[in-house]
Amino acid sequence: MAIYRIEHVKRSGGTVLYIPPGVWLTGSFNLTSHMTLYLARGAVIKATQDTWSWPLIEPLPSYGRGRERPGGRYMSFIHGDGIDDVIITGENGTIDGQGGIWWNMWRQGSLKYTRPNLLELMHSKNIIISNVIFKNSPFWNIHPVYCSNMVLRYLTILAPYDSPNTDGIDPDSSSNVCIEDCYIATGDDLVAVKSGWDEYGIAYGRSSNGITIRRITGSTPFAGIAIGSETSGGVMNVVAEHVNLFNTGVGVHLKTNIGRGGVIKNITFSDIYMDKVRKGIKIAGDVGDHPDSRYNPNALPKVEGITLKNIWGVNVQQAGSLQGLRGSPFTRICLSNVNLSGTPLGASAVSWKCGDISGAALAVHPSPCQELISSQSTSFCYGAV
Repeated sequence: MAIYRIEHVKRSGGTVLYIPPGVWLTGSFNLTSHMTLYLARGAVIKATQDTWSWPLIEPLPSYGRGRERPGGRYMSFIHGDGIDDVIITGENGTIDGQGGIWWNMWRQGSLKYTRPNLLELMHSKNIIISNVIFKNSPFWNIHPVYCSNMVLRYLTILAPYDSPNTDGIDPDSSSNVCIEDCYIATGDDLVAVKSGWDEYGIAYGRSSNGITIRRITGSTPFAGIAIGSETSGGVMNVVAEHVNLFNTGVGVHLKTNIGRGGVIKNITFSDIYMDKVRKGIKIAGDVGDHPDSRYNPNALPKVEGITLKNIWGVNVQQAGSLQGLRGSPFTRICLSNVNLSGTPLGASAVSWKCGDISGAALAVHPSPCQELISSQSTSFCYGAV
């Protein structure tokens, strides 16, 4: 009712919806343009646990179906479609998705539709999200899709280490997005840049472009910073820098698959510190599932111009795995000033595993794989030092 009034009053300069201290239980709701959602210190917006009452919406056109289940999907707890000039902020109030009931449905295999995100904005622009705690999302926490001109800063995003698919922030087919100064500890990738799923993402054809990720700290059993695996619209011009990762599965993970298509290029990871990480760097062309059997196995992704520089890791079990695709080798992979130390998994463990890639390595420890040493041209990598 409050947002309905904001939408219809249309005050010049917009309107603030102020959430005072206390616990406020509600069902999912839509935001409107030219508004500020402000959570006071001690304010908690909690999602209802009556799963039957959550609205169903159409699948995203770049996915063709729900991400988990065929057909539609549950609307996110806080939702916005086609909105402009919106701020979500406050004094570190909390948005609590109470996701435990959804995680159990996933574990039991009883989901009929794809779980809801905590916050999803679609076809929206000029958005600021800051100084809020997001916790216990049923599925992905913050999902901007088909959006532009967004700033996400000073956020705390929390979910149990074993909570399924609770990605922190997933910019998806979006442009000009800045994610900075956040603490994220969840059960899946902390930040994952996406752009659509197989034939549906190829047909929709909207890339993620101009993404800046900086000063992120956190832990997860999966990836700290990820590209993919849904990258069919393309991912270009991404910078991730000054990231601190602890107790993490993979530090940096670029992941795609056959059938994805799309171009992934001009990606830079720099000034990343990791401690107690299973694998420091992973680039893989065989990761992620498919929406259905209609994907085109000849739609191979093109990966080029990936720079990883000033990366330091301790207690790293394996330095990295860089595996392209036989029909589409990954090119211009640059490792510069990379030092990943730790105890190998066993006496026969290999520090680097590589295949179907080419590039260069400068000041890398442990010694990199042959594919990065034998390159005839390393000039493209010197600028990364």
